Amino acid sequence: MLVLATLLDHNDFDNWKCEFVLVFNELDPERFESLRGVLREIREDNQPWPTKVKLLEPRNQSFEDLGNDMLQSLKGASMAPTFAFIDPFGYMGLPLDLIAQMLSFERCELFIYFDFNSVNRFATAGNVDAHFERLFGTDEFKDAPSAGPERQQFLHDLYERQLKSVCNFAHVRSFAMVNQTGHIGNYMFFCTRNLQAFDRMKEAMWKLAPSGDYRFEDRLADQPVLFDNEEATGPLRDYLLQHYAGQTVAIKQLVDHVVAETPFHSAQVRRATLKPMQDDGLIQAFGQTRKGTYKEGVVSIVFPDP
Repeated sequence: MLVLATLLDHNDFDNWKCEFVLVFNELDPERFESLRGVLREIREDNQPWPTKVKLLEPRNQSFEDLGNDMLQSLKGASMAPTFAFIDPFGYMGLPLDLIAQMLSFERCELFIYFDFNSVNRFATAGNVDAHFERLFGTDEFKDAPSAGPERQQFLHDLYERQLKSVCNFAHVRSFAMVNQTGHIGNYMFFCTRNLQAFDRMKEAMWKLAPSGDYRFEDRLADQPVLFDNEEATGPLRDYLLQHYAGQTVAIKQLVDHVVAETPFHSAQVRRATLKPMQDDGLIQAFGQTRKGTYKEGVVSIVFPDP
């Protein structure tokens, strides 16, 4: 419902010349019937239905069957630019090699729910190894520590690494859903090959204020980065001072690095981070026409020696 409402109500909708094709899938029979009812109501509430939005008949399949059907339907052709939101139940039926095949085409992106609770619980149980080998695309999960934060980090990092190496995504960022007791319930992984898309997704996640029992959380250099205050860029300041110590860096190189390698997005770099750093004498800037401005292609930042 959110996807369709966002699309149909978008300010630029009338100006877009492309076609949008939406495919919804739900395996559980009862939930599938609910899905059909919701989609039917949306159609009825938005008549006349726009011709450039193709709302296909919802599918009642496993993810694996749906994915294989989609690949076979291509018949050697490329897939259209695709945003795939995969929300599995548990750890079964989610082979990494199928994800890699489905999203191997240009401009394909992935947002996937990683059921960390069940993965953490059963990864080294020994009786479901076949499912985990398909999930991770490797048997390295067997090397996970037996317990504690080290185990959690190992499993998280392994899945992130496999999304990059097996699925060939250049940029992968996870968002932890942390409850009030501090325990991670699940991770949401966003995967893309486009740095601008990566930046936009992180910007969107920062705008979601915490609510209920959960909040977004990320980490940078072992410091928590909470997604509740876009001005709280202290961890980024400390990271930049350490990472670029003794270097002179072009502003574009610096911003691209922040987008690619940290939890922060590009709009948090200049005004929220570099300007107060320059005001405090922590950095110098060359090429500025006015202090506190950082024009791309002109300005370079000088970081002091440690």
